[in-house]
Amino acid sequence: MYKFKFKILFFLLYTLVPQHHSYSQDIPENLKEIVDSLLSKPPREYKKIHSTLAIFSNDSIALRYIENKSTTNKYLLGEAYALNQLGTLYRDLTLYPKALDLYQDALNISVEANNIELRVHSLNMLSTVYRRTDAIKSALDYSQEALELAETVSEPNNHLKRSISESLNSIGGIYQMLEQYNLAIEKYKRSMILQKELDDKQGLAISHQNLGESYEYQGELKPALKNFRKALVYNEIIDSNRGKIICNYSIAHVYVHMGKIEEAISILENNLLKAISIADQKIITTIYINLGWSLIRLGNYDAAETNLEAGLSLAISNGLNAEISEANKFLSELWIKRDDYQKGMQYFKESKKYEERITNSLNLRYVNDMILRYESQMRANQLERLAEENESVRLKLKKNRTMLIIIGVFLILLIGILYILYRQSQLNAEKKLLTLEQSMLRSQMNPHFLFNSLNSIKLYIINNEKKNAVHYLNKFSKLVRKILEASSQREISLAEELETVALYMNIENIRFSNEINFNIDIKDDIDTHNIKVPSLILQPFLENALWHGLSSKDGAKNIDLDVKKGKSGFIEIIITDNGVGRNAAERIKDSKVLKRKSVGIDITKERLANFSRDFENFFHVDIIDKFDDDTNPIGTQIVIYIPTI
Repeated sequence: MYKFKFKILFFLLYTLVPQHHSYSQDIPENLKEIVDSLLSKPPREYKKIHSTLAIFSNDSIALRYIENKSTTNKYLLGEAYALNQLGTLYRDLTLYPKALDLYQDALNISVEANNIELRVHSLNMLSTVYRRTDAIKSALDYSQEALELAETVSEPNNHLKRSISESLNSIGGIYQMLEQYNLAIEKYKRSMILQKELDDKQGLAISHQNLGESYEYQGELKPALKNFRKALVYNEIIDSNRGKIICNYSIAHVYVHMGKIEEAISILENNLLKAISIADQKIITTIYINLGWSLIRLGNYDAAETNLEAGLSLAISNGLNAEISEANKFLSELWIKRDDYQKGMQYFKESKKYEERITNSLNLRYVNDMILRYESQMRANQLERLAEENESVRLKLKKNRTMLIIIGVFLILLIGILYILYRQSQLNAEKKLLTLEQSMLRSQMNPHFLFNSLNSIKLYIINNEKKNAVHYLNKFSKLVRKILEASSQREISLAEELETVALYMNIENIRFSNEINFNIDIKDDIDTHNIKVPSLILQPFLENALWHGLSSKDGAKNIDLDVKKGKSGFIEIIITDNGVGRNAAERIKDSKVLKRKSVGIDITKERLANFSRDFENFFHVDIIDKFDDDTNPIGTQIVIYIPTI
């Protein structure tokens, strides 16, 4: 089964997914006007350039147009910006030689323009590509040059601070490759200080991911898993598909170490198709290799061989030396377990050959010596600065004792300001939470829902169906009362939440002529009265299932809500519908003149993120498309993981 399945996926990878980027072949209508406006008063700051041109950052045709127009008008900064963005497009498609050429051209132009922001950015991008291709020496050279150049600015702006954060992350990644894990963790934590200051959620996602990897390499699985889950939360918030895939296969990797093999395989299989859809060859390669490794542990050697060979083939075709070495290492282990020691030795030798190609003794010695020199110099500079500061303070205190009074007053003021800032931060957090709760209440008390529900009840009255009218009016009033009561509470019991959604579904069912079969099933003897959840958290998912999944479906309409115990202190709430599926629902939505804008899911994710900060674990939401044997959509399943410890 596994073998057939992954042969099909491997075939799809090369037949359905384009191996080169495909962008619009026509210049966007508004591009000429925007570029002409930019060139009429060319800005010098990166922030202004990026805010104007960022909408075209994924369009290679538009970027080439920007580059050519900037060259014609001798606007070096626009030219360098466009080249850097083009380099990133090629880098994300693992076309590394082309990306390097573009980044190098951007660097040369930014040097000519004497612009530190673009120089530092280009240096960081070059380091990233060299690191991904295992050129450790070059990667470290470029990252350190970027960091040193950025730190020459006494008052860096936000973009330069972001670049410093990227340099620290990149240096940490190189230290991690060289197994200098404590140094790597130090760099990541320094980077996170700046990221928190900038509220850089994408950067924090990357730093938590990198921290998790360093802890995993040190064998500290619990902090590794904790950081991977934090990274996943940030990637959920910024909705980064690539980031979510990386976090998930990292969690799967830790699960294999913990002996949770089947859970790991399930995560890897689910994320393989997602990786193929974004055409990132490095991620696809990594998932195939990790699947092979997991299947070896499970004892399914045939499926393991299929996945490892697929990963090896992709690694060779994309020149990924580290992945080639790893795939050969696992294939060696596989054939030894099959008692074919000759084949095992062949793969072992091949693994060692590529491992030596990545980290030959001369390269490692050079880089490690450079690390020692760099870190020693940094510490010496810090000690020198501290000594100078101490001497300066001593002399000032000796010359003027009143300075002590000034410093004392300054410290009191500073403490007061910090307290005010702390209180302001608390008030902002409370305001944000209140705004979310208000948004949630508005989505629950949707005017269309209220109007249509009352109309349905009115219809019963007109038709003289008094019993039905009274029955549903009672349910409607009880639902409104529950929504109003719950909106004043941060969290309620799961039992109350289930009672509220049952009332909601009863009311909505009137509008569907009672065609909806809604069932709630509580498994594993769960006491729903002792489980706390954010108030009114399930309704947006049920509303989505009703109006996007079932409203356009003919025949039986089913929604099942299951509550069961999950792994690692989670409660799993599973909502399954037999609707038309997400792709069909999106097409139907696009064809409608009046479109229902659904913001409830986004609000719910943010509320879950706030709720889970008080727990050791973090919430997670999986959306799973269901298909029959002929790959026809047969519904959608939402799995909400609620932390309980």
